[in-house]
Amino acid sequence: MARTTATGRHHAQQGGGPARPPRRQRTFGDLVRALGAFLALTVLVVAVPAALLLYIGSPFPHHFDSSVLQQPITAETFVNTLAVLVWVAWAQFTACVLVEAKAAVSGVGMPTRVPGSGPSQLLARQLIAALLLVGVSTAGLVPGLAQLGQQHSMESQARPGVAATAQATPGRQAAPHQTAAQQQAGPGASTAQAGGQSAQQATKFYRINPPEGRHHDSLWEIAQRHLGDGRRYKEIYQLNKDRVQPDGSQLSQASLIRPGWVLEMPADAHGGDLVEMPVAAPHTAPDVLHYAQHGGAKDTAAEGAHAAQQTPAAEQGGSGGAGGSGGGSHQDAAGGASEVVTGLSASHGFDLSEALVGAPLLAAGLLAALGRRRRTALWQSLSAGALRTPRTPTGAEADVADALRIGADQDAVDFLDRALRSLSARLDADGRKLPVVYAAWLTEDALHLQLAWPEGEPPAPWQNGQDETFWQLERARLVEDADTSAAAPYPGLAVLGTLDGARLLLNLEAVPGIVSLSGGRADREAVLASVAAELATNGWSDRMTVTLVGFAQDLTALAPARVRHIATVAEAVEIMAAETVQRAGALRTAGQDSVLTGRTGRARHTQWAPHLVLLAAPPTPDEAQRLAELAADSGRLGIGYLVGSDDADLPGAAWELEITSSGRLLAPLLGLDMKAQLLPKAQYESVLRLFAEAGGDGPGPDAPPFLVDLSDQGRPGVYARLLGPFEVVGIDAPDRERSGLLHEALALLLLHREGVHPRVLASALWPRGVTEDVRDALVERLRDWLGTDPDGGERLTLDGTGRIVLGTSVVSDWDVLQTLHHEATEGRAAGDPVARRRLLTDALSLARGRLFEDRAPGRYGWLGHEIVDAQHPVLVAEIALALASLHLDANKPKAAVAAIETGMAISPDDERLWLAFLRAAAATGDAGRLEAAAASLVARAAGNGPGRGLPPRVEALLDELLPSWRGSIAN
Repeated sequence: MARTTATGRHHAQQGGGPARPPRRQRTFGDLVRALGAFLALTVLVVAVPAALLLYIGSPFPHHFDSSVLQQPITAETFVNTLAVLVWVAWAQFTACVLVEAKAAVSGVGMPTRVPGSGPSQLLARQLIAALLLVGVSTAGLVPGLAQLGQQHSMESQARPGVAATAQATPGRQAAPHQTAAQQQAGPGASTAQAGGQSAQQATKFYRINPPEGRHHDSLWEIAQRHLGDGRRYKEIYQLNKDRVQPDGSQLSQASLIRPGWVLEMPADAHGGDLVEMPVAAPHTAPDVLHYAQHGGAKDTAAEGAHAAQQTPAAEQGGSGGAGGSGGGSHQDAAGGASEVVTGLSASHGFDLSEALVGAPLLAAGLLAALGRRRRTALWQSLSAGALRTPRTPTGAEADVADALRIGADQDAVDFLDRALRSLSARLDADGRKLPVVYAAWLTEDALHLQLAWPEGEPPAPWQNGQDETFWQLERARLVEDADTSAAAPYPGLAVLGTLDGARLLLNLEAVPGIVSLSGGRADREAVLASVAAELATNGWSDRMTVTLVGFAQDLTALAPARVRHIATVAEAVEIMAAETVQRAGALRTAGQDSVLTGRTGRARHTQWAPHLVLLAAPPTPDEAQRLAELAADSGRLGIGYLVGSDDADLPGAAWELEITSSGRLLAPLLGLDMKAQLLPKAQYESVLRLFAEAGGDGPGPDAPPFLVDLSDQGRPGVYARLLGPFEVVGIDAPDRERSGLLHEALALLLLHREGVHPRVLASALWPRGVTEDVRDALVERLRDWLGTDPDGGERLTLDGTGRIVLGTSVVSDWDVLQTLHHEATEGRAAGDPVARRRLLTDALSLARGRLFEDRAPGRYGWLGHEIVDAQHPVLVAEIALALASLHLDANKPKAAVAAIETGMAISPDDERLWLAFLRAAAATGDAGRLEAAAASLVARAAGNGPGRGLPPRVEALLDELLPSWRGSIAN
């Protein structure tokens, strides 16, 4: 076992996983492959049709006999039919060759997809790529070759780094070895090589790196980072449009650039990853040349430390400074250099894509749990008598919040949940038991369940998979009205990692024994933290218990009803021993053979909820032996154990996993080598702080809302009405076809005055994904639409952290509403009843309707994760109650009734408003008005569902104010 594990580790570190980018120098093997590709293309494109014409003839008939369909099928008819099929296949393949050749030669983006030609186009792409090896460097082919089944594997190889690194070459054309040399030399070394020449005399270059995660660079972003204005991308384009790039292609469109290209920059370009060089090129060091030729297979940690020493602090700090949330420097995953990351698409602090952005199910669960915690804190603040203003996260917590919004894939969570529940419902309707599922594989298009043993044909729309132990469901086959009323059948599923784009979810409660996890302590803890956080917050479970043993931080805040912490392994063993006996006895009493049979039909009970135990503290030999005894029958009882251990040979381990320092999760006996899903310590702690702040448990006072100047001098340049129908005043209406996206983008920015990360904006507007050039074009249109202030200041800018921020002259009615409430309750008017009544009246007049009342179906889905969606009706109710109280104090009960009715239009189910409504109606002295108020409340309660009735406190007040209501109104 040890030998197998070591071999797997060596494979993961040296050769496992995806291949590195091809070498830049042609080899004899390249020539052989190119010759082979040429011969294959000649045979398939030329020889095949020639042979068909010679031996069979043209595919087009010379004439058509109307009686041909009535004639018997002969051997000649069969051969001619096959020939037509061959002609069709040849035509399809030839079209693929033409499409791939055009894309490769022109260098313009990705090839067009030929419908129904997946394998054919794949083969054509491979042959064209091999053929072009004799003419160009392979760097330019990387974007195309990344589609050859390795797209998701290459993502697992990505490591943090700058969006693009420096290119230092003499003149206008770059040599490939010089490009890589200067990439490793770093900006500090390159500046030293400049020999004291001034920036005006030197030539500045910029090199485009391969994509990192979802990040692709663009001319707009480069201009924004290094020229201070994204609209100056045209200057970069003009400087480079006729330049022959290292891959032999040229810049033909301003928005299309490729990794490996070298761009000359205008003289006033600035930034840490630009290089100014004299005419003479420096000598390339042998180790740097090795890096250039072998795709970075060197000790990046040692090189990064050297580069960090050579880089001036001012360059490392970027526009955001050297520290804090806006700092542009950070350590890469391998412990490498402190690198500058600024601009529209750059992440800061830590690399967002490595943890939460790359874990869509985990991010979705955490984001939903965070929303629940904020809403709970909101209602708790009302109970305490003071409405809380939710804090705006900063620093690392802001990065975590951004990563959650970017990475969350709620659609995938909903598909997984609905698919599993509908399967349970169908099996129950057919009188069948739930099969034992060891694991699930989730892709973009389907869900695959890996069964413990064959269970026959699955119910429709499920189908058999690759063999009898796999059931699969294509996402498109899951109908909207599928029965999902069943209990969650497999709540113990948790993501361990990804393999070729498929996510492996291990069913921890079904494993017949312990799942052991070996490896370095920090790496083990990152895996365990990820699994724990996902189990605590996932959306495909009902009730469950997650017991965490030996975890440094308390995860209870993520899900108080699910998570519990135990300090020692000994204590956990004692607790689980008692629960094992209890569960076994409960199953015998119920006549069930396992918890799975108790989760369907009439036998559903809360005791069949899983109990999953995660041990971060390694057990002693005696404790490990005791755990092995408890886990012997755990799969039947719905108990699962995931144990981190220094020893790979843990007693009772049914499945043995190993996490490597490079982030690969190995299971040699299961034949698995995948990219692990991790939640490293820094992100783990930031998540906990984010939840603490959301619950009001963090340090410091509540943050005040965004306050606007209510005087005439503070008149806004752009005013947006978000409450009720969405309207924008002060600027011309945009083009109708672009209006929807522009309004939604403006709405998101108005609700986040602290700024919005560009990737957060993109994920909100295009949940299914979008290219960066499309996103950047929208931002530019939004900037142009909002325009400038009279003093020339931009109304849409980027702050030091790279977030998109609105200027103070862009104001919404939500901003004004919060400002008026703040001034009336905590500002200068707090002690003046007349001024308070005036401010609250103005505030209530803004409550025209729900937030974005006229939003189009399917849009503004991001609002579901925003606290403002719950905060708005609560704040309006607070304003209505305060104003009604002032009116009653001034002996104006009718005005109080009107104020409360306005509040109930926005917050119709707020019990506080119902009580105040009855009191204000009674204060008028009009019995008819009070009866009408009581009748309206009874009707509202009936509309909320049968059997609901009035809240007890409302009934009690009616008994006091209108004793006859039960006979005259309730009936």
